[in-house]
Amino acid sequence: MSKLALEIRHLTPADLSAMLELDQACFGGLWTMDGYQRELDSPNSDLLGLFSSVCVNRLLGICCFWSILDEAHITILAVDPQVPPSRLRTGFTVLCAKNCLRSRLERATLEVRASNSAAISLYQKFGFKTAGRRPRYYKDNDEDALILWLPDLQQPEFQQTLDNWFTIISDRLTKASWSLVIDP
Repeated sequence: MSKLALEIRHLTPADLSAMLELDQACFGGLWTMDGYQRELDSPNSDLLGLFSSVCVNRLLGICCFWSILDEAHITILAVDPQVPPSRLRTGFTVLCAKNCLRSRLERATLEVRASNSAAISLYQKFGFKTAGRRPRYYKDNDEDALILWLPDLQQPEFQQTLDNWFTIISDRLTKASWSLVIDP
């Protein structure tokens, strides 16, 4: 039986339509095409995509973070809600965090809906802690956002945590006949 490939690579303007489609599925249209284009054009933004070999050019996940001084501000981290279980979500989060490490960033922050317990739980696995709250941050329903913060990205303990999760996820994907291809 041949392996099915999951590919992590940097997004390009050719991926704009797929980004908008995934944004609509995950967030109901949070960003516009112009917004994604600005991120692609910005030297401070890093956009990664998770693609599947099963569907041609099928974008399954997207991660965007800004490099601000020595901090990663994660603006988008999403996996298609139709993708089954959380192992891809966890794996993609690990790979996005590893990209922050390669960028030599020291800390990470993000906002998450206060009601999104699944995402909060996932981020807590990696050591994110609640640092504050932004009242009525989400304009679609005036929901609060929790501000999550992760210091010490470059510390050996955090790197070991990522390596451990990467091994677990890689083993699970291999057992499910998947392989992972990472864009350098």
